[in-house]
Amino acid sequence: MTATTDGSAGAVSPRAAAASTTHDTDAPASGLDAAAARAAERAVENLLARQDPEGWWKGDLETNVTMDAEDLLLRQFLGILDADTLRAAALHIRREQREDGAWATFYGGPGEVSATVEAYVALRLAGDPPEAPHMARASAWVRARGGIAAARVFTRIWLALFGWWRWEDLPELPPELIFLPKWFPLNIYDFGCWARQTIVPLTVVSAKRPVRPAPFPLDELHTDPARPNPPRPLAPATGWDGIFQRLDKALHAYHRIAPRALRGTAMNVAARWIIERQENDGCWGGIQPPAVYSVIALHLLGYDLDHPVMRAGLESLDRFAVWREDGPPGPDGQGGAPTRMIEACQSPVWDTCLAAIALADGGLPPDHPALVKAVDWMLDEEITRTGDWAVRRPGLPPGGWAFEFHNDNYPDIDDTAEVVLALRRVRHPDPARVDAAVARGTRWTLGMQSRNGAWAAFDADNTSPFPNKLPFCDFGEVVDPPSADVTAHVVEMLAYEGRAQDPRTRRGIEWLLANQEPNGAWFGRWGVNHVYGTGSVLPALTAAGLPVSHPAVRRAVRWLGTVQNEDGGWGEDLRSYEDEAWIGRGASTASQTAWALIALLAAGERDSEPVRRGIAWLAETQREDGSWDEPYFTGTGFPWDFSINYHLYRLVFPLTALGRYVHGEPSPGKER
Repeated sequence: MTATTDGSAGAVSPRAAAASTTHDTDAPASGLDAAAARAAERAVENLLARQDPEGWWKGDLETNVTMDAEDLLLRQFLGILDADTLRAAALHIRREQREDGAWATFYGGPGEVSATVEAYVALRLAGDPPEAPHMARASAWVRARGGIAAARVFTRIWLALFGWWRWEDLPELPPELIFLPKWFPLNIYDFGCWARQTIVPLTVVSAKRPVRPAPFPLDELHTDPARPNPPRPLAPATGWDGIFQRLDKALHAYHRIAPRALRGTAMNVAARWIIERQENDGCWGGIQPPAVYSVIALHLLGYDLDHPVMRAGLESLDRFAVWREDGPPGPDGQGGAPTRMIEACQSPVWDTCLAAIALADGGLPPDHPALVKAVDWMLDEEITRTGDWAVRRPGLPPGGWAFEFHNDNYPDIDDTAEVVLALRRVRHPDPARVDAAVARGTRWTLGMQSRNGAWAAFDADNTSPFPNKLPFCDFGEVVDPPSADVTAHVVEMLAYEGRAQDPRTRRGIEWLLANQEPNGAWFGRWGVNHVYGTGSVLPALTAAGLPVSHPAVRRAVRWLGTVQNEDGGWGEDLRSYEDEAWIGRGASTASQTAWALIALLAAGERDSEPVRRGIAWLAETQREDGSWDEPYFTGTGFPWDFSINYHLYRLVFPLTALGRYVHGEPSPGKER
C-alpha cells in the first residue's frame, strides 16, 4: 500500500505504478485462454452462491461514516438511541479513522472536514472523551481547517438540532418553496429527485428550528469558541454568488415576518407531499437521507413515533443497517464485537441485472434456473405507475425499473436500460410477458430523452443552473443532467432492441460523439470516472453499428492503452473528479480493469497486448473463492462529494469481461 503526500493510505500518485509486479505477457495465448476460462468458472460459482432464494442479488453499498453518524444523531434527537446500536456503530466509526485523526469519504482518500466533525460528535455520543488520543487528534485536525464553520451546511444543520450551531447562521430554506409553480425558477422539480426528496422535509425543519438539549459542548471543534462563525464578506452583487447571498439575507428577514397561516399551510402541504411519496416498505425513494429528514419533519409537525407513517419510516431505516461480527474484541477481550454500518441506499435491481448479464456472458445456459428466477424477480419489480418524472413528461405511459427494492416514484433510466439488456439474455418460459415488460420499459426510456438527445438518470431536462447556486446546496450535485454513461447504456439497449437506426437512438449517438473528451475518453457520472465512462460508451457505439475503425473508437482505444498500469490492470482514483492529473490514474482494481477490457473487447481488440495483460491481471489476482479484493471506491453518487463502494462490482464486471473474452461478444438483435 502506498502513502500519498497528504498522509492517506491506499492510493498511488498519478504517475506511480499501481504495483511492482508485471505479468508474463509472452505466455502462449492458449494458456491465457485457459486461465481466463478457469477464472470465469470460479466467478460463476461464487456469483451463483450469492443469489437470494427469491432470485435477486445485492452486495453491500459502502459510503462513509456520515451515514452512521447521522443515524445516531437522528436516534438521539428522537430519544430512541439504544446502547447496542451506539456501541456497534461507534466501533465501525473508530475503525474508519485515519492516522492523522480525520475521516475520509472514500478508501485511501484525504480527510474531509464534515465527515470528521460528524464522526467526532458520534463518538462523543458513545462516550469517547475529548482528551482521548484519537479524539484529540480529530479535534486538532478540524480546528486546523477552520473548525465547524468550515463544515458543509448539512453538518451544521445536524449540530443546530442540538444547539451546537445557531439556526440564524444557516442558509434559509422556506417551506413556501412548495408553492412555486413548475415553470418558476427554483421550484422543487428543478432539483434532482434525490435533492428534492431531501429539501422538501428540510424546509419544515428550517421553519421549525428545533433545538434538543445538547448532551455536551463542542467548544474543542471551534477555532474560537467565543466567535464560532465569523462573518463572511458579501460577494459582489453583480455575480450569481452575490445575488444568492442577498436572496438568503432576504429569506432570513422573511422568516421573522412570515404570515403564520401561510407558513402553516405550506408546512401542511409539504407534509402531504412527503407522505404521498412514502414507499410501501416505509422508506422514501429507497435512499437513507430523505427518510431521515422526512421522519424529523413529520415528527416536528406532530406525528408521534407510534403513528403508522413514522413507525414504517423508522423500520425502513433499520433495514439500511449492515451488522457484522468482525469488529475489534469486546471489553472482555473475547471474540469480535459486532459493528454496524449504514448503507445510504440498497441496490438489488442494479446488482441483479448486472449479475444476470455477467452469468450469461460467463457461459451459463440462457435457460439456467438461476437466470430464470432472476428474470421472474425483475419482472415483478417493474414499475407501472406514474411518478414525479411525469412532471416533465405528463403524457408518457409508465414503465421501467428502479435501483432499489422499493422506489416506485422514481424509476431510473440507467437501471431500466440494463434490466432490458439482462432480460434479453435469458430464455424465459413466458416470453410474451418478457416482451411486454421490455416494450413498456423501452417506450418509457425513449420518452425520457432530454432535448439535447441524451439521457439523465431520473428526469428529463433537469438542468436548471440555479439550484446549485443556492448557499444551502453545498452537499453535492443537486440537478440531474444527461451523462455519457447513462446515454450509452440506453443506446446499447436500443441497439439490442433493433432500434439502432431509430432517429432518437441516432441523436443519442451524436451526443456521445460530440461529448468525447479531447484525450479520447468519456466522463463517468455514476462510476469512477473516465475508465467507467469509456467502458460504457464503446460497447454502445459498436453495438449501434459504428465500425471499430471509427475515429472516436480508435481515440478511445489509444487512451485506454496509455493509462493501463504497469501491472496490467486499470484504475482511476476519485481525485480525478477534482484534479486532471489523476484522470485514468490509480491503483488497479478488478471493476475498473473489467470496464477497460469490456470497452477494448467491444472495439475488436481481443488479441491486443493491453487486453492480454488485463485478462492476465484478472486471472492472477482472483481470490480462491472466485471473487476479487477491492477496497477502493469505484462508484459515484455525486462526483467527488459522495463516493460508493459497490461490493458486488468486484465480481460482476470481472466475470463479464472474462466471459466476453472467452465466449465472445454478445450480438444485437435484428431490426424490428
